Amino acid sequence: QDRIAAEQAEAQRQAAIKAEQDRIAAEQAEVQRQAAIKAEQERIAADQAEAQRQAAIKAEQERIAVEQAEADAEKARLEAAEAKAAAEAAAKAQDEAEAQRQAAIKAEQERIAAEQAKAEQEAKAKAQAEAEAQRQAAIKAEQERIAAEQAKAEQEAKAKAEQEAKAKADAEAKARAEAEAKQTQEPKLPESYVNERTQASTKGSTTTGEKNILSQPIDPPLQADTSAKITLTFDINNYESMTGTVDNKEIKYRAFEYIPYVSNPIDIDQQYINIYIPEEYFNNGTVNGYNTQTAPIFMPNNVGGYMPSQPMAPKVENNKPNSALYALSRGYVVASPATRGRTNKASDGNFIGKAPAVIVDLQAATAYLHANDATMPGNAKRIITNGTSAGGAVSLLQGATGNTSDYQPYLQALGAATASTDVYASSAYAPITNLDAADMAYEWSYNGITSFNKVTMGQGELPQANVGGAPAPIQRNVQRVNLTNDDVAYSDLLKSHFPDYVNNLQLRDRTGVILKLDKKGNGTFKQYVKSFIIDAANKAKSNGADLSRYSFLLLDKNTGLVKDIDWDAYNSFTSRSKAPGAFDSRANDSGENSLFGTSTSDTNHFTITAALHDTTPNNDVYVENAKIVTMMNPMNYLGSPSATNAKYYRIRYGTADSNTSVAIPLIVGTRAQNLGYSVDMATPFGVDHAGDYDLQDLFNWMDSIVKNGR
Repeated sequence: QDRIAAEQAEAQRQAAIKAEQDRIAAEQAEVQRQAAIKAEQERIAADQAEAQRQAAIKAEQERIAVEQAEADAEKARLEAAEAKAAAEAAAKAQDEAEAQRQAAIKAEQERIAAEQAKAEQEAKAKAQAEAEAQRQAAIKAEQERIAAEQAKAEQEAKAKAEQEAKAKADAEAKARAEAEAKQTQEPKLPESYVNERTQASTKGSTTTGEKNILSQPIDPPLQADTSAKITLTFDINNYESMTGTVDNKEIKYRAFEYIPYVSNPIDIDQQYINIYIPEEYFNNGTVNGYNTQTAPIFMPNNVGGYMPSQPMAPKVENNKPNSALYALSRGYVVASPATRGRTNKASDGNFIGKAPAVIVDLQAATAYLHANDATMPGNAKRIITNGTSAGGAVSLLQGATGNTSDYQPYLQALGAATASTDVYASSAYAPITNLDAADMAYEWSYNGITSFNKVTMGQGELPQANVGGAPAPIQRNVQRVNLTNDDVAYSDLLKSHFPDYVNNLQLRDRTGVILKLDKKGNGTFKQYVKSFIIDAANKAKSNGADLSRYSFLLLDKNTGLVKDIDWDAYNSFTSRSKAPGAFDSRANDSGENSLFGTSTSDTNHFTITAALHDTTPNNDVYVENAKIVTMMNPMNYLGSPSATNAKYYRIRYGTADSNTSVAIPLIVGTRAQNLGYSVDMATPFGVDHAGDYDLQDLFNWMDSIVKNGR
């Protein structure tokens, strides 16, 4: 019984414990339920509060919008009232001005009427006096008539004698002008050239049979059919803000684009300039020590193959800034023009971009910069041009031809700004220049090389340069060409003329040694050209270049430096890329022949030699007018008193480039150097037809001549 009672008591205790646990669990569940209810209530309250806050914000925004609208409306009302008042004031002023004008007219009419009345009275009195005088003079007049007839006869005899003297003087002046024009075309052509031209002016050489060698007349300066009357005033407010990146630094600048640089363009799509200016110059800032007044103007052209060109816009190419963008990072104002080129045609089918169009357009763009120097940031007295290949040639031409009158008729016809056309300095990469001597120089370099790879790019096309590391256009076809016996003979002829040409130039090296060639093409001039290649090779070697594959280099056994080059081996290694007549083609089909076409003919010869050895079936062979050929060669203007030459030149021509003879750019640079100008010339080793590949060096040179120059 005790056990049973104990078990029952234990059971009751366990039941009590369980009941207590159930109660506690129920209480906890109730607490949790109440907490959940409270949390839900708080969430609902928070949502309501947020909704109220958003509603309040929206109401405030609507209130602000209403106030802004009211303010805008009030501003518009005030502006309208001001405009109305201004218009009324202007109308009133106009009315007052018209009233004053009418009063002035009336006063002038009254003055004139009074003067007329007075004049009539005086005339009447004078007529009476004259009538008496005439009666008295009648007898005297008859006597004088006989004397007058005698005097008239004497005057007529004198006038006839004066006319005859004037006609004689005019004929002599014309003869002198023609002689001067001929000398201007060929200021330094060898005697053999002049003799050959004189002897064969109407009869061809035995190579091609009899042909008529005719000079093209000069086309009159082209001008637009209608006057566009475009303003040539720089608009400082017409720009777009742009940015670029150079060396991880953001470059901010303003772009002023599609600005016509002539008031009556022949082709508005080719006769405009883009101008880019660092943003700092509009906020009294400086870049690289330059400000809005002192910043030089970098003027890169985009001319290639003497074709039509568009401006160079600042951008990154192949992960590198091009020269325009890099110039902005160095604080330069950039002014890059579009230009006409040899293939441009008008709507009537006539050519409008033949020589001298490209240099005329560049000079017009330069005149625009000078004319707007006071209003445009940048210093127009510090314009520095730059270009590659044909662009390098016209950059040098800009440097040599400042302010010459030869281009004035063309500039006036286009309505160019009446301002200076000179530049401060010129930079040229791989310039295809001095064209009327280039055929001779090419054969001096490559005579004896009778097989080469010819790149065919279509009739009259020129190779495009690799600019700023950007790849050159894909060359369409390469074929191996073997020179004919006739080609070899023509090469020999051209090479034989080159020594006379060089010797007549009387060039000197930096030490004063006259640069000459003997009849075989050897001499101090050849050593001079070689010295540039030797210096370039040693510079490349010092920079770690492996020169072992260049067998034409002759090394000093003690120093390991290049001491000489095998000239023939060097030219064989580089090799010709053009047949004899590399520029003035005997077939009259080169890009340069196209450059010297006229408005109605696509191509012309521009040297007498090529015309005499023309291989076309035409009996009449045309040579471009001597004056036009003159205007495309900087050699004709360097040192000329009629031109303002740039004082600084930088010329680069790679040792691997065979698009002209390495002698050609060195001749132009040495001519400038002999005139006392500062010339930085080099032939970078292993560099082919390329440009803008050393921008840091280029702009260091530019900074130096601007900051240290006169």
